Amino acid sequence: MSTFALVRKKKEAPVLEKVLIEDYAAEGKSLARVDGKVIFVEGAVPGDLVDVQLQKNKSDWAEGFVKRFHSYSDIRVKPFCTHFGVCGGCQWQMLPYAQQLVYKHKQVVDNLTRIAKIPLPEIAPIVGADKTEGYRNKVEYTFATEKFIPFEAFRAMKAAGENPQASPGAGGFHARGFFEKVVEIDTCYLQEEPTNLLRKAVVAFAIENEMPFYNIKQHQGWLRNMFIRNTTKGEWMVNLILGYEHKEKREALLNSLLATFPQITTLLYTINTKRNDSMQDLVPQVFFGDGYISEVLEDFEFKISPKSFFQTNSKQAEKLYQITRDFAELTGKEVVYDLYCGTGSIGIFCSRQAKKIIGVEFVADAIEDAKQNASMNQLQDCAFFAGDVIDICDDAFFETHGKPDVIITDPPRAGMHEKLVHKLLAMEAPTIVYVSCNPATQARDLALLAEKYTVTKIQPVDMFPHTLHIENVVQLKRTIK
Repeated sequence: MSTFALVRKKKEAPVLEKVLIEDYAAEGKSLARVDGKVIFVEGAVPGDLVDVQLQKNKSDWAEGFVKRFHSYSDIRVKPFCTHFGVCGGCQWQMLPYAQQLVYKHKQVVDNLTRIAKIPLPEIAPIVGADKTEGYRNKVEYTFATEKFIPFEAFRAMKAAGENPQASPGAGGFHARGFFEKVVEIDTCYLQEEPTNLLRKAVVAFAIENEMPFYNIKQHQGWLRNMFIRNTTKGEWMVNLILGYEHKEKREALLNSLLATFPQITTLLYTINTKRNDSMQDLVPQVFFGDGYISEVLEDFEFKISPKSFFQTNSKQAEKLYQITRDFAELTGKEVVYDLYCGTGSIGIFCSRQAKKIIGVEFVADAIEDAKQNASMNQLQDCAFFAGDVIDICDDAFFETHGKPDVIITDPPRAGMHEKLVHKLLAMEAPTIVYVSCNPATQARDLALLAEKYTVTKIQPVDMFPHTLHIENVVQLKRTIK
């Protein structure tokens, strides 16, 4: 292709014309090269020929989004969701699932080789999902006074004399880049029905009964959010988040949901008068049912409370935990430390093949759930502790509970704190199994662990079809010197 044309329009960033997208980069972006300069492009796939509106323009790289398509890649498919490209919940519906897996595997390979820069074994083929729609067991919907309307539709409504914001409110997902606006969803395919019917019922009831939707800019309004969780057992939890208490309105809405949706196993409400949506310091109130639901993976049962962390794809979680257990190579004699244990799911999954499970988690509520989960599964040799691993795992703790033979760590996207990495190096467990939802930060931590450990197995797992996210499980063995 000839040298790109650089078009400047008044008050607009540069536009690169007829750029051929060559490869996938990372984090949902694709890559092109123009006169030796790397261009990261959002909204394109390899093979597309596009005009790129630049957002960042450095000396050796640039970043932008597709302004115009001249031709489409042969690998593209038609997205199955009418909201694709607007709500931001999915990034890759324009790619066939098999091709998504190719790029996700490439993301793991690129991160581990480019960032870790340590000897690596062959990276196993990615474990894909059997179910690529309706796979999520948790969805959060937002209610807002302002509905996001794409520019062309907004302009057409104005030209026709219509008021684009005539509706008193909408329910759906936050519009990408617009914290105060919500994309009014017709059908989301990430969670099974009645998830969409529940959301629409709440919106319709609120509008009919003049219940005010929340305005996040003004911090006024009543109807804020709704969490819907379900399990493979057919249980459904609904937690409605309200801006203030109004008993009459609240009971009317909640009773309406119960009457319309007999599938609801437990119904809760949470009053949030704060300016942010964080649930950590809030207390959900049970309106109907037990206040929790339960999930079964293999033959283990797990309690899921409204604020519990649980892997969002139950079927793939079972595969992920099986791989983690296999990488632990348990014989029944090992003391296993499960760090960032959450509600204890990985440790409980390994419990029958281990001598003892020690779980550590900073969130105290999660530890209480972990203890209940161990009790539900009649497990005796499991102990869970709330606090920071760096503070808890001292010599006195080891003397009481035993030094770990296997450490399983499953940190958040930011990876492990450097102090924790040094703690793991000091603990010197023969085997570490590192479960990660961010191969980039995992690679950074593996480079630090290389002081005493060798990576011996790597297994990527796709938990979230049609998104850029990827899980990766790594086995490390202590290097004998």
